[in-house]
Amino acid sequence: MHLHKYEKVWLTFGMASLVIFLLIIGFAAFWKGTHPQSHLETIDPNNVEAHDSFKPENLGLTEVADGKYKVNIVASAFNYDFGVDKDEKPVKTIRVPQGSTILFTATTKDVVHGFQVAGTNVNMMLEPGHISRFEAVMKNKGEFTIVCNEYCGIGHHQMFGKVEVY
Repeated sequence: MHLHKYEKVWLTFGMASLVIFLLIIGFAAFWKGTHPQSHLETIDPNNVEAHDSFKPENLGLTEVADGKYKVNIVASAFNYDFGVDKDEKPVKTIRVPQGSTILFTATTKDVVHGFQVAGTNVNMMLEPGHISRFEAVMKNKGEFTIVCNEYCGIGHHQMFGKVEVY
């Protein structure tokens, strides 16, 4: 079989690009220890309440230090559970001061869900059996909608909440 000179050049370029790409991925995965978030911590999706962060009394917003907050969330069929307020009504809005740092800790009981705070860089995939974490600094004032950006079923469009930065 005879290959034209330009075919040899493009085949060589393609093979070299593939080798370079695989070397970069290998370096990041094995030398730097880069892994997907779901690789970090696992949980029993049938008993998320057994984990301290996801007990009903620990859900929602907690101030852990001056200007630092933690939000524990359990996602399930078309709902983000941020806990309940003092009147036992479900919390749908998280309020934090501008410039505060929030650590979002979330999991799901049923299917894959997304967790995105629109207008910020907060974006996680929530998988059953895994705990996802994302830390963000809320620099801008305003109301930011929390949406599920992974289709999770027929009521997917009803799965939302708010982060209010004042």
